[in-house]
Amino acid sequence: MLKKIAVLYGGKSSEREISIKTGEAVYRALIAKGYEAFKIDASGSIIEELYRIKPDLVFIALHGKFGEDGTIQGMLEILGIPYTGCDVLTSSLAMNKIYTKKILCYEGIPTANFVTISPTEISQKGMDFSIQKVKSQLQFPVVVKAPTQGSTIGIYFVKDEQELAEAINKALQYDPVILIEKLIQGMEVTVSIIGNNYPFPLPLIEIVSKTGVYDYDAKYTVGLSEHIIPARLSKELEKKVTNLALKTYKTIGCRGFSRIDFIIDQNDQPYVLEVNTIPGMTETSLLPDAAKAAGINFPDLIQMIVNLGLGREDIR
Repeated sequence: MLKKIAVLYGGKSSEREISIKTGEAVYRALIAKGYEAFKIDASGSIIEELYRIKPDLVFIALHGKFGEDGTIQGMLEILGIPYTGCDVLTSSLAMNKIYTKKILCYEGIPTANFVTISPTEISQKGMDFSIQKVKSQLQFPVVVKAPTQGSTIGIYFVKDEQELAEAINKALQYDPVILIEKLIQGMEVTVSIIGNNYPFPLPLIEIVSKTGVYDYDAKYTVGLSEHIIPARLSKELEKKVTNLALKTYKTIGCRGFSRIDFIIDQNDQPYVLEVNTIPGMTETSLLPDAAKAAGINFPDLIQMIVNLGLGREDIR
């Protein structure tokens, strides 16, 4: 019997545009697989639509806040509707880069050195104090990040202290506490992973941006970035990165599918940048490219994610 699947997409976050593209692609793949699929824009009356459709499964195609952060997952748990991807705790944890990094540090998984800054600190001690903290603990250049944003929204590259105050103020418009990392120069690599109890990696992808920075435009504009598959790594380094990705996936508690992003420095030391619990599924997205390189076409990839959402492990 065919399953009835509702695709939650769109939403209210700053990544709405990308979520719509992901949702449309997922919807078309579900139809191609013979499912009775429905689209629900998560900026509207979600619960009413779910009661009307009565889906067997919800495919969450949302990015950013109110979708990737555990809120939708919690609602679906209360309603008793199975869904794709990570659970409430993992979604919430991975959405916040600060707490993700704290867990990674505890588990001995390499990630860039960082500090956090809040408006309270600035109001009590002054901006100069925060700037000196960054200067003494990290040194320049650094990356200022709004920790709960995705698609490189709220991220600013800072080469010296003259640029730092402006970047801090901009990032604080997105989040109440911000993250500042030591900028690590090197090769960007991502590892897509699929599975619940028995996760497996897809081929590693090396990301080369035509603009020099893998920002929002480079990610979502066709032709502005190149995905090199397989990544140009030695077998030894490829194994190291893959093992770190799997350890990160399990440590954070991922299920279904996720993507782990790395930067590899000139000494071949990989550092985890972030964990994406609902990676993009657009025509320029990384996870579908990795699946294609593994011989998995897009509809079959969506089928695998559906099976995992229903608790099945026999997906390969």
